[in-house]
Amino acid sequence: MSKSISYSKNTLENSTLLKLYKSMLKPRLIEEKMLILLRQGKISKWFSGIGQEAISVGVTSALTKDEYMLPMHRNLGVFTTREIPLHRLFSQWQGKMNGFTKGRDRSFHFGTQEYNIVGMISHLGPQLGVADGIALANKLKKNNQVCAVFTGEGGTSEGDFHEALNVASVWSLPVLFCIENNGYGLSTPASEQYNCEHLADRGKGYGMENHIIDGNNIIEVYTEVSKIAESVRENPRPILLEFKTFRMRGHEEASGTKYVPKDLMDTWAAKDPISNYRVYLVKKKILTDALDEEYHSEIKNEIDVHLKMAYDEEEIIPNLTTELNDVYTSYESVNVNPSSETKNIRLIDAISKSLEQSMRKHHNLVIMGQDIAEYGGVFKITDGFVEKYGKERVRNTPICESAIVAAAYGLAINGMKAVMEMQFADFVSSGFNPIVNLLAKSNYRWSQPADVVVRMPCGGGVGAGPFHSQTNEAWFTKTPGLKVIYPAFPQDAKGLLNAAINDPNPVLFFEHKGLYRSVYQEVSEGYFTLEIGKAAVLKEGDDVTIISYGAGVHWALETLEKNSQISADLIDLRSLQPLDTEAIYQSVRKTGKAIILQEDSMFGGIASDVSALITENCFEQLDAPVKRVASLETPIPFVPQLEKQYQAKNSFESSLLALINY
Repeated sequence: MSKSISYSKNTLENSTLLKLYKSMLKPRLIEEKMLILLRQGKISKWFSGIGQEAISVGVTSALTKDEYMLPMHRNLGVFTTREIPLHRLFSQWQGKMNGFTKGRDRSFHFGTQEYNIVGMISHLGPQLGVADGIALANKLKKNNQVCAVFTGEGGTSEGDFHEALNVASVWSLPVLFCIENNGYGLSTPASEQYNCEHLADRGKGYGMENHIIDGNNIIEVYTEVSKIAESVRENPRPILLEFKTFRMRGHEEASGTKYVPKDLMDTWAAKDPISNYRVYLVKKKILTDALDEEYHSEIKNEIDVHLKMAYDEEEIIPNLTTELNDVYTSYESVNVNPSSETKNIRLIDAISKSLEQSMRKHHNLVIMGQDIAEYGGVFKITDGFVEKYGKERVRNTPICESAIVAAAYGLAINGMKAVMEMQFADFVSSGFNPIVNLLAKSNYRWSQPADVVVRMPCGGGVGAGPFHSQTNEAWFTKTPGLKVIYPAFPQDAKGLLNAAINDPNPVLFFEHKGLYRSVYQEVSEGYFTLEIGKAAVLKEGDDVTIISYGAGVHWALETLEKNSQISADLIDLRSLQPLDTEAIYQSVRKTGKAIILQEDSMFGGIASDVSALITENCFEQLDAPVKRVASLETPIPFVPQLEKQYQAKNSFESSLLALINY
């Protein structure tokens, strides 16, 4: 490997060359100061990008300021080149209110719409799919914009890397996938991460244009990325860029670099992007010692002034109301009342009508999912949608749940709405990370609404076995930031799905497959919404309170019809998060007995939390222990006789009668 960098000015003006130098110098001087503060205990952690500044600065300088960038924790140059005031960065790193996360997330785990930057999460891979969604929105808006997303060579080992590149290629999305190949993923060398010579070669497998760029050569980075970005703006498509560079310090400062051979460290130290570029500029008489000293003095003074501003800022005083309120995006819903004109339709028809009417209402709404376009989805809910709304807004996706959830989030970041259909709720495990770590935490972390609905066809009773029958709502009700809806009737399904699509918060919308074509109801023909978080009292009585949702509501109705002597309040929760606790408490305080029925297995389910809430808040009014009824603690079996034994429906009647007679 050459120990020097060869520069070619090409047609660049001297002013541009100097600006690139100053733009690299700034993050380097900030880092040197931060390392001192780290040793003094004035910041908690630091992920160094020393030696990699040319990539951050070069790529950012090649993009326009209104084009989105998705950096990593070594891309300080992205933030400084976008000219974020330093005191705000320092406040962020010190966990103060003038930062970008109100003290809730650290270092570079933040985004800012003001500067069109979307921050990373520690899981690395999902942000690649987020870039897909941002790029898709750009393409649909026809705004001729590109976006750039960063990852390290270690991050390319994640499945999210494959999924995101595949989606981008299939959809011809204007994304620059920037791999900073710095030799090590923490302490694991590249040779133990992948077994190809160049990561850029992976682009061939996706039919994707790819380039290898010297990541320490600022002129090469800037000129090549500028040329590529301009081409992508004119001809939208993804590009895979591998920047060859090296990490000169530890993964973070505490880990050190003892695992790096000294000769390798020395080789790359000689290729430092700033010192080499300085020598070139001086040799070409573009930079003088006096001007260089002026740059150093100016930047150091700016650092000192802005550090003082951050130091002078008050520490955050915890405010419980603020913390709780910021979990969700504040949203004043305006309910649209149902019309008097109705039609007797099935649950599946009601969901389809809701999607269709919402597509007409929201021109920025995109529906995505496997086989949902011409085929109409495996349940035919979107049958005919392509003819009405086009393939741009009704999109078949590859089989890659994680990337599509992340892309839905990217659409929301870029001003769109997204409905993503999980073909079966069981498959959500493949998209779990972006739901609970991107969507759920978005508003709390950086005040960014996640305007996404994930539709979840779920439930047993259809002989589909362990991987197509789960009702897994409890995976998500415990995750702050998500809303979870689970209707049992067509009218509720239509009104609540409309409301979910209007809501800027992420919503998981559970749809029981066994109810799709078996439950009919008179449903309002026009567009209407129902309030999320309100239960429905289907029957009123004095003996007992029955609480359920989804298929369990119908099991309870059948049991009450069979046992007409029971006088019961029957509550259909409809919404599991938020939960209508007042409706529950009011009923239980009246009847003195409560039984909760769920289709899911018992431990850790909704019934357990509802039972605990009743015990904590209605204990003095209870005449009997709260009873939970759930399915067996096994996976869901396939053959009818085993599935019948599994289901909670099998034991509900006897449990209810035992409670009545307690």
